[in-house]
Amino acid sequence: MTVSVAATSTDATAPVHTSSGKSHYVILDGLRGVASLMVVVFHVFEAWAGGDPERQIINHGYLAVDFFFLLSGFVIAYAYDDRWAAGMGQWDFYKRRLVRLQPMIIIGGLIGVAMLGLQHWSLFPKLETVQAWQIAGALLLGSLMIPLTPSTEIRGWSEIYPLNGPQWSLFYEYIGNILYAVGLRKLPVRWLGALVGASALALVWLLVRGPRGDVIGGWALDASGIQIGMTRVMFPFFAGILLMRLGKRIKVKNAFAVCSLLLIAALSLPRFGVGDQRWINGLYEAACIIVLFPLIVAIGAGEKDVDGPSVRIARFFGDLSYPLYITHYPLIYAYTGWVVDRKPTPALGALIGAGLFVAAVAIAWACLKLYDEPVRRWLAGKVLARRA
Repeated sequence: MTVSVAATSTDATAPVHTSSGKSHYVILDGLRGVASLMVVVFHVFEAWAGGDPERQIINHGYLAVDFFFLLSGFVIAYAYDDRWAAGMGQWDFYKRRLVRLQPMIIIGGLIGVAMLGLQHWSLFPKLETVQAWQIAGALLLGSLMIPLTPSTEIRGWSEIYPLNGPQWSLFYEYIGNILYAVGLRKLPVRWLGALVGASALALVWLLVRGPRGDVIGGWALDASGIQIGMTRVMFPFFAGILLMRLGKRIKVKNAFAVCSLLLIAALSLPRFGVGDQRWINGLYEAACIIVLFPLIVAIGAGEKDVDGPSVRIARFFGDLSYPLYITHYPLIYAYTGWVVDRKPTPALGALIGAGLFVAAVAIAWACLKLYDEPVRRWLAGKVLARRA
């Protein structure tokens, strides 16, 4: 399981100006979309790994979660830091985040329910005996972002949101947002830097001293899952805030292409070190999260004067990113179960996997245009305070 485009926000994106007078970072939106597409590819290949991360071909796709958290922190600080100074209250902030994120969380759960009929495979032992009231309860609690415990979830994978597994990262996205709103936003740069430094040390400790040598995890409501989830969100989310406040930008020609290639490479490279050398992989992932990802964001934020085909591609990817992330995994459940139980030939598996990829993009785009954008416009008119 992997990613949150929880960090996806329309609050900051392209070189056009919003009603608040702020320009958007179109390249960062585009990079979010690139990472979302890589998540789908990662999950398709994951079906063939037999549950062993060391056999995964597109190996580090789960690091997209950490990249999304970094982007989210940057975007949140850019979009909201000055609004607090202008008198925005906590409830107004929460309403804005809920309007942005909750509609797609609900539709992701509904798609998860609709796809359950195609998911009765040996990988999901609890689905054979699940009752309608349990499914309804999982949908209701998931729509309210209330996590399920391992003993109460309905699939047998100990997921806090068993209808739509990747929703777990939205749970930690909300935690990051709440920590920012209740007080950490007030930290001066020096103390924010200290928090980011301490969070980086905790991340390195998990990666190098932990038993797995990776950051995989966070979707179970147990001690290990909570530790991994909190460790994964704390450094990148607040590092993104710090990066925005420091104003560090790097201007590079063809920034979108350069950043996309760096990101794709980071998420695709094979695993480094197995057995008692898993710490080598941990060092690689620490370098990606602590060094490479902030570098990519600094480059992406260094260029706002983007035009031509690159801006259209970046906007399309940016618009697609969150809907794709939050709706694709019910298809992956069905595909993974089919691969494990039916053991198709690689050629047939690749054909069905390619079809799944196309279907996931089409479903996400339809949800965006026919549901998410209209619902958010309606909610914005109803519940958000109008500001000049």
